Amino acid sequence: MFGATKSLIWFPLYLFFLFFVIRKYKWNTLVILVFAALMILASDQLSDLVKDTVHRLRPSNQPGLMVHIVEAYKGGTYGFYSAHATNTCSVVIFIIILLGREYAYVYFPAILWSLFTSYTRIYLGVHYPGDIFAGWIAGSLIGYLFATTTLKVIGIMERKKQDISS
Repeated sequence: MFGATKSLIWFPLYLFFLFFVIRKYKWNTLVILVFAALMILASDQLSDLVKDTVHRLRPSNQPGLMVHIVEAYKGGTYGFYSAHATNTCSVVIFIIILLGREYAYVYFPAILWSLFTSYTRIYLGVHYPGDIFAGWIAGSLIGYLFATTTLKVIGIMERKKQDISS
């Protein structure tokens, strides 16, 4: 579980998602990658801002609470809400909206990845289930906002390209 919570282990899955994005969007994938990077940055930083504002201790840091700890990992001081849950959920919603029904078979591995990553955070004792649930809500909103904005930007770029060529 400790290894599964790390981002690099999921690199083949990221390439799997990227393959379908490239297949559908061709050169517009560059725009999508910029928006995806901004989305992950925004979701991660918003999570940190909320953690530093709410100040709810992680289960692993709660005095008197017996929690399953793996490899002495306790995470940061505060845990509400989970950046892992927020980031993975925002990516899943982003991918689902961008790929649409045409690539619906990508949904299952994407959702499974987010659920599993989120579960590892509870298993490691660094988040309560509520931290995960709140992260999913925030991630869903962030993913939706960035996906719809990305599609609007791509639409504008495509219209300008058509105007120039006509």
